Amino acid sequence: MAVTIRDVARAAGVHVSTVSRSFSAPHLVNPETRTRVLAVAEDLGYRPNRAARALTTGRTHNLGLIVADIANPFFPPLIKAAQAQARLRDYHVFVADTDEDPKAEEDLIQTLTKQVDGVLLCSPRLTNRTIERLREEIPFVLVNRRVKGMPTVLMDVGRGARLAVEHLTGLGHRRLAVVTGPSGSWTSKEMQEAAAAMNEVDVVFLGPNPPTELGGLAAAADVVASGATGVLAYNDLVAIGLIEGLAERGVEVPRDVSVIGVDDIVAGRLGRPKLTTIAMPTAAAGRIAVDMLLQSVDAEAATGVTMLETTLIVRESTGEART
Repeated sequence: MAVTIRDVARAAGVHVSTVSRSFSAPHLVNPETRTRVLAVAEDLGYRPNRAARALTTGRTHNLGLIVADIANPFFPPLIKAAQAQARLRDYHVFVADTDEDPKAEEDLIQTLTKQVDGVLLCSPRLTNRTIERLREEIPFVLVNRRVKGMPTVLMDVGRGARLAVEHLTGLGHRRLAVVTGPSGSWTSKEMQEAAAAMNEVDVVFLGPNPPTELGGLAAAADVVASGATGVLAYNDLVAIGLIEGLAERGVEVPRDVSVIGVDDIVAGRLGRPKLTTIAMPTAAAGRIAVDMLLQSVDAEAATGVTMLETTLIVRESTGEART
């Protein structure tokens, strides 16, 4: 016969409700007690019936995680960290990719509403109004997008952009280009505002652009035409494509133009020149976003903004301006 929750409770010397909470709400159980319960459950081969539990508790113990482009190396560390954090709370994560399409994003949210207890929206492309409307149907936490009144985890792109501009001006660059990403991107907005606020430097904004290597490749002509000697790219993929496009036009990095990316993806460390970049704390963002979402799911109405610090990593793609 299948092992039941009562068998586990009897063997662990606890009440049935304690076994239930050990799986469904572990933060409500003494850590030593939960460890004992889980060990007994493992020994007996007990597995909780998620479907039955969902009927009695109204919880699926599933979360949705929607990203703009799963092929972008920025997202996997965030996804893995979010999944690991969710497992600690006995939750599973459904990952979905919108391919940078706002309509697909909205459809996915509506599809997931009945299947998950809450949704993490990472770099969403939806309008603020649409996000506010959809949040009435299911708890949200936003990552790298600010919407008033919603729980949000942000990576401080503005600070990183300021550090990048200061680095370039310190190398003697006085005309800079900011190669932005998709239209409506929060990251692009933060980069533009930070760069525009810097003194003693002339900044031109080039975009919108696809947040891909091909987007950077296509932007190379505009960068050359702008006369900029220093460039801050929307992300590392754009920066890598830009360096390739500049090389095709006989422009060498960093001899002729210095380039800085955003994200610190592995490809940026392996190419030549190695990419100077703004490192983003993606794993930390994934963990914190899950904690905030589960707080909302537990009817504690999580609000507020958590801002995570970014850092500038100087490598080989930046150098002194030519005189």
